Amino acid sequence: MKALRTSWKHLRRSPYQALAAIFIMMQTFFVITIFSFVIYGSAQLIKYFESKPQVTAFFKDEAQPENINALADTLKTSGKVATIRYVSKKEALQIYKQQFKDDPLLLDLVTEGILPASLEISAINIEDLVTISDSLKNSPLVQQVIFPRDVIETLSSITSALRKVGMAIIAVLAVDAIFIMVIIIGIKISQKKEEIEIMRLLSATNWYIRWPFLFEGVFYGVIGAIIGWSLASAVLLYTLPVLRSFFGSVPVLQVHPIYLLGLLGGEIIVATILGVFSSFLAVLRYLK
Repeated sequence: MKALRTSWKHLRRSPYQALAAIFIMMQTFFVITIFSFVIYGSAQLIKYFESKPQVTAFFKDEAQPENINALADTLKTSGKVATIRYVSKKEALQIYKQQFKDDPLLLDLVTEGILPASLEISAINIEDLVTISDSLKNSPLVQQVIFPRDVIETLSSITSALRKVGMAIIAVLAVDAIFIMVIIIGIKISQKKEEIEIMRLLSATNWYIRWPFLFEGVFYGVIGAIIGWSLASAVLLYTLPVLRSFFGSVPVLQVHPIYLLGLLGGEIIVATILGVFSSFLAVLRYLK
């Protein structure tokens, strides 16, 4: 309690330095939260595409249902397929009629025998779609394989790049926050150098002197994290209607309150570690 009261005195006596430290921490955790939302949203986007039939294999007319079922069973045993759906010629005709119900001329031109049977396949991992597509192309039963390779590869590469860029920016901001916190707390320690020397003469231990500064660093980190998280969450709630209208039925950033609270809890833990580490570095040079 004594250390906490001392920390509070430090904050009141130098409010501008405290605001500067909190602002730096707020910037860091604002960016961390924003990139967390971006990575979470991209993961949802990939999961959505993984759940949809991404590879469609159209079979030759001579392909028998039992042979198609055998091929489907082989794909299932590979461990890469999430769902697989067989569309018969009759069902394909029904789908065609539903799509072109407003154009009688097109309906009259197509019969059940013209449309091929097919398999609609989705993968457990989006990276496995290429392997599934290649294996289907090698089957003598398959006439054509439709697979949006460019879309999938672009989506995967963008997601990977976002994660790498986000981690790099977060690392740079975290290091920047640590250095600025060290400078700010170091200035405070310099201002209290005589007070610290007196405490040492009174047989105060190094940890007794350190604790107020460590608590101060934790305070800067935690308050900065809460403010940064709050601002980023507000930005998310403000832009969410626009994002949903842009992506339509694709579930992007379906953020559950438990996820938000879990993210806040994780950021508070990281902020505590950063605050303690920064303060410890600052007092280390004075209290060896």
